Amino acid sequence: MPASPLPDTLRDLLAKPNPAVIATLRPDGQPVSVATWYLLDGARFLVTMDEGRKRLDHLRHDPRVSLTVLDADDWYAHVSVQGRVVELVEDTDLSDVDRIARHYTGHPYRIRDRKRFSAWIEAERWHAWGAARPD
Repeated sequence: MPASPLPDTLRDLLAKPNPAVIATLRPDGQPVSVATWYLLDGARFLVTMDEGRKRLDHLRHDPRVSLTVLDADDWYAHVSVQGRVVELVEDTDLSDVDRIARHYTGHPYRIRDRKRFSAWIEAERWHAWGAARPD
């Protein structure tokens, strides 16, 4: 697996609102994966989660994650990024979740009465498959 930084060809794919799956680790080491929205912001990935998500507890215990992004037009083309959450903060004004929601839906996030947390992921390694593979 190549180390970061991500090549421009992958950044183009990752900049789009594609389907994604994030994997975290439970305290007993068992991996858990769930669908997620994400946003590539410079060299980091932003994901957010509701205050009641177990994923939040997992990240507080172990910051290691894997994020797999599938090309919405060709799921055989995908990029998996392994890295760490380097910043985990409350999204007090919901600006981070609104950025991600606008990226995917064109509208602000509709649920406004629950706390949300933002996790900033730095990629350490990546792997690409199919048409996403750089030459």
